[in-house]
Amino acid sequence: MDVTASALSPRRPTRQIAVGSVKVGGDAPISVQSMTTTKTADVEGTLAQVYELAANGADIVRCTCNDRGAAEGLAQIVPRSPVPIVADIHFHVEMALAALEAGVQGLRLNPGNLRKPEEIRLVAAEARDRGVPIRIGVNAGSLHPDIYERFGGATPEALVESARLELAYFEEVGFSDVKISVKASSVATMIAAYRLASETFDHPLHLGVTEAGPLPGGLLKGTAGIATLLAEGIGDTLRYSLTADPVEEAKAGRQLLEVLGLRERKGLDLIACPSCGRAEVDVIKVATEAQAALEALNLPIQVAVMGCVVNGPGEARHADLGIAAGKKRGHLFIQGQIIRVVPEDEMVEALVEEAKKIVAEGLEARLAARDVSAEAEAEADRAALLDDRGADANHANERIANIRRRSEG
Repeated sequence: MDVTASALSPRRPTRQIAVGSVKVGGDAPISVQSMTTTKTADVEGTLAQVYELAANGADIVRCTCNDRGAAEGLAQIVPRSPVPIVADIHFHVEMALAALEAGVQGLRLNPGNLRKPEEIRLVAAEARDRGVPIRIGVNAGSLHPDIYERFGGATPEALVESARLELAYFEEVGFSDVKISVKASSVATMIAAYRLASETFDHPLHLGVTEAGPLPGGLLKGTAGIATLLAEGIGDTLRYSLTADPVEEAKAGRQLLEVLGLRERKGLDLIACPSCGRAEVDVIKVATEAQAALEALNLPIQVAVMGCVVNGPGEARHADLGIAAGKKRGHLFIQGQIIRVVPEDEMVEALVEEAKKIVAEGLEARLAARDVSAEAEAEADRAALLDDRGADANHANERIANIRRRSEG
């Protein structure tokens, strides 16, 4: 676990359930979910997307089950899937029962759409007997009309009440293998609803901002809501709901957990300086090329691309690997220590080569193999850059001196 997690609020204790092989709640790692966009009856197409989602960070994948063809597709998809499959059910109790028969590891029921108490109890009893958990998936856009009217709209209180009523039906048949979501497209409403849900239930919570929209706005909305709650210790599993390739949802979820220190880094974390007057290269271009090359390798390291050798290695000393530009050369460093100097046009190639070696051999071995003359070369380039452009490339010291003269006069 990354030390970053210690800066967050302690995680709210919840019951633990099992969605197939994935534990949710309790002390289990926060899991990432996404949903296929294929027709579930298209078994091969859906499986291809499930595998792609799993490869990009999804721990659980949801598939729609809206007709008999989809249910039959699930019967073939579930045993071949690399991750647990949850069936998404809206209006038809028959589809929930068919999905259970197909062997899914979880159901998602929308209380606003499947409304008859006897049908809800029937599904819960069948799920209970099969050991299959259910997510009570409340959505602000599909609240039961009675609840909407009683609370004067899709308020946080209305969303939580919808979940509470559904849970009461489950409890009537002795079923408690449940996780809960109270999603809204309004980030503020979503945050308030989950805070209230965390005070009301001890069941695990599935986080998400519903209908967040396309990139980049949808990503911002999702992050604003999900990250706020995770920082408060609320949430056990999550999904970004983006109008985009669902792979983007899986990537975003995984990366969010990694940057918060809530999951071990599994892929690349690339950091880069915003550039300044001392930059010797096009930082944006180099960073973009490096990210594309390194992401393709899916290496679990942090890499820094810095615009100049004056401050770059020191500012990014926490990175596993980095490169800083100086006098038409790239200064390769590991945890702030210069290990090699390469021509400017070989910077990205050198990063990729060294990243592979770090993963294969380890940081200490690569530091031991460094070019002992590289630090002296870097120091010479630093001095030359300071002479050419000055340590105060943005003229802050000159401005401060002028301010002082004016104030004294």
